[in-house]
Amino acid sequence: MIKINSILEVINKYENFIIDQWGVMHDGTHGYKHAIKSIDFLKKKNKNLFIVSNSSKRKITSEAKLPKLGFKKNDFLDVFTSGEMIWKTIYNKYSKLKIKKKCFHIYDDSKEDGILFRENLNLEYVNKIEDADFILACTPFPEMQPIDYIPMLDKAHEMKLKMYCANPDFETIEINNSKNIFCMGAIAEIYKKMGGDVIIQGKPEIDIYSEIIKSFKINKSETLAIGDSIFHDIKGANNFSIDSILVISGIHKKIDAINKLSKNHNIYPTYCIDKFSI
Repeated sequence: MIKINSILEVINKYENFIIDQWGVMHDGTHGYKHAIKSIDFLKKKNKNLFIVSNSSKRKITSEAKLPKLGFKKNDFLDVFTSGEMIWKTIYNKYSKLKIKKKCFHIYDDSKEDGILFRENLNLEYVNKIEDADFILACTPFPEMQPIDYIPMLDKAHEMKLKMYCANPDFETIEINNSKNIFCMGAIAEIYKKMGGDVIIQGKPEIDIYSEIIKSFKINKSETLAIGDSIFHDIKGANNFSIDSILVISGIHKKIDAINKLSKNHNIYPTYCIDKFSI
């Protein structure tokens, strides 16, 4: 892992930039000024920019939010979200069935993800796990901690329910919150360790990267991923065989801890940088 102070140090080696959102471009509410400046610079250099995010939001929702965060939608060739990947999978598998499948939907009703996510899925939504045919996991229920999900997951495992996880991230950062908060990926990981069947198509799985290859002919040797998660952004880049930059002002902030995680889990970023800046 090479420590760099600016993306200017490596910019000439790459033509394609796969960029994470939370912790790299913005904090969920405000776009980082240094990231806005970096995106503008990369665009002026005619670089190919892609957003690849583990957001549970649909693509259209993520694109619509970019201007509110200070970014130009047209600066990016495309936006890929794990939420969009899972939505397409569920739509293709269940939405044309004559008898509606029953879905237990985990989401925070104070956010927009849940109800908008349901559009055109043609499912019956149930309030009890006992009545479900499968689980759709978008965002954690408000006021619940990971341990609170155990009885629900026990029942789901007993019923052999499949879980579709729209956000594989274990944790993220939020404005006005000094601690990282857990994401749906943490619950999915618990369910997986219990023996549950979990479907994930976001980072670190290569499905979401393969979507870029389907739409755009890019050379992997000229492609760089930028993210703040060892277990998702960097592992995903490793799995996809592309170089990566770990931003260490997001989830991971201590070099010693990063080095230990990399060694223990055999996940290595090509570079690390304090923040996504030029």
